[in-house]
Amino acid sequence: METEGISMWLPTLGYLVFFILMMYLLIFLPQKRRDKKAKEMLDSMQVGHQVITIGGISGKVVNIKDDEVTIETGVEKAKINLKKWAIKEVIKPIES
Repeated sequence: METEGISMWLPTLGYLVFFILMMYLLIFLPQKRRDKKAKEMLDSMQVGHQVITIGGISGKVVNIKDDEVTIETGVEKAKINLKKWAIKEVIKPIES
């Protein structure tokens, strides 16, 4: 009698395991890859690189200290302090 109950729940358990596996492969794994790529980009940032913030401000990196970055922007060379997480893109200068 007990084996009928277990065999009845086995397909349901299989669907649940399949659903969790697909969720991991489609949602969590790509997000981990994006996070790793963004961390590598921020870690490779150096003084002199051009950056674009999540707010659309662009400028040249003049100082990096722990989790803060100072950029120089505009004609008047205004300096802005930012957190590293606020940087969307790092543009490395082309070396010839």
